[in-house]
Amino acid sequence: MTPDFRPRRALATLWRDRRGVSAVEFALIAPVLLLFYCGMAELTEAMIAQRRLSHLASSIGDVVARSTQLSDDQSADVFKVGAVLMAPFPTTDLHMCIVSVVSDATGRDTVEWSDSSNAPADCPAAGAVLDIPVSVLPASHSVIMSKASYDYESPIKLVAPKAIAFKRTFYLRPRLSDKVLRVR
Repeated sequence: MTPDFRPRRALATLWRDRRGVSAVEFALIAPVLLLFYCGMAELTEAMIAQRRLSHLASSIGDVVARSTQLSDDQSADVFKVGAVLMAPFPTTDLHMCIVSVVSDATGRDTVEWSDSSNAPADCPAAGAVLDIPVSVLPASHSVIMSKASYDYESPIKLVAPKAIAFKRTFYLRPRLSDKVLRVR
């Protein structure tokens, strides 16, 4: 045998050897699988946070709509309940707002009173004029509008490195009276 034939033969033997193929394939696909797994975990957590926010917004509005009047203590309790409903997510980025909107005989929608917790930027103040569809608030009626927003930050931050803002608004008609009075 010639000296240059041995390296070729060794290379050919190595080329035909399939013992490490599975390990190489796993090494190539593992980062993709890890990224997929973390992405699904982040997506699932974000969806849970979004659902909790929807439940929270409808619940705080429903509690107020079931009352004939709302005092300062009751308002504080409603917002405490809202924070509990968001658990186990941190509530530092949770913003809640409850608004009583009254429509006059001409259909002009005006904010009668407004309460907020960790004041969201889009919470209308008392006296503000809103444009709520007639199907939601007919003339000479009132409605309780509950708004909640949450800035969700993923604990993993691999797929979603920045905060995702969720917002929910619900309109509920008062059940026991024509409108819910704010007592101070």
